[in-house]
Amino acid sequence: MVLRDRRFLHARDTHRAQVGASLRVGLLGGNQGTGLVTRMEPDLLELEVELLQAPPPKLPLILLMALPRPKALNRVLASATSLGAAQIHLINAWKVEKSYWKSPRLEPANLLHQRVLGLEQAKDTVLPTLHLHRLFRPFAEEVLPSLVADRLALVAHPGAWEPCPRQVTGPVTLALGPEGGWTDPEMQTLIARGVRPVALGPRILRTETAVAALVGRLF
Repeated sequence: MVLRDRRFLHARDTHRAQVGASLRVGLLGGNQGTGLVTRMEPDLLELEVELLQAPPPKLPLILLMALPRPKALNRVLASATSLGAAQIHLINAWKVEKSYWKSPRLEPANLLHQRVLGLEQAKDTVLPTLHLHRLFRPFAEEVLPSLVADRLALVAHPGAWEPCPRQVTGPVTLALGPEGGWTDPEMQTLIARGVRPVALGPRILRTETAVAALVGRLF
């Protein structure tokens, strides 16, 4: 395996890799293992790779998130991926600015790159599936029922009286709203489809912080 891209720069500058060094490596969608540096040039690194270890298992978690603002999207995707979410759904909501859907950060190349960064952070190799839903009502009517069937379905919502459960053993679908929260009609739609409102506490958290706090509590 020959590396010439940012992975080469990371190995050279962060790990100070030299010929004979052993690095942790993984194949996207496959196993992970070790890579022995056999050649080092100013513009490339060559590895002899052995991939014998399976990646860590995904959490039984489907994550539903109102599309975050573009500046936060990269952090949210990388964080959710590193935490082990199996599926990520980005959804439109009334309080999501229409301009967010036109952001270049929603280009497929960037969406893939951010998830790969999350995998690298967690020493994982299997991408979470990612789905974009530009209309809330069709999502709620046509897609959501299959995502909550036979699962614990929760929506984190400020003001909910029920605290978020801890150490859940079964599969979970977790929904998080946009800045300012879901509207009342959106909440009623989610509740009507079997999604229970839960609270994390009195503080209002950024999306990426809320994801980490909720996943840590649930699993």
